[in-house]
Amino acid sequence: MSATESQPAGSAGGPAALSYEQARDQLTEVVRQLEAGGLTLEQSLELWERGERLAAICEQWLEGARARLEAAAATRPPAAAGPGTGH
Repeated sequence: MSATESQPAGSAGGPAALSYEQARDQLTEVVRQLEAGGLTLEQSLELWERGERLAAICEQWLEGARARLEAAAATRPPAAAGPGTGH
């Protein structure tokens, strides 16, 4: 798998270099901290913004995975009609 296939677009360095699992885990932690409360308004806003960035990274990964699945399905030959298919 090439580097372009394994990372979302725009992932050269920076937070987008996170794997899907890393971004998801960090997003889960952000949500946990926000739900726990006890933060200042500024801290809450900073966490919210970080959560939005992490959610966008996750979405990039999921869009990439969806595109790969669609591409694989498009190259698969159609199933031949046979016994039990109703055709």
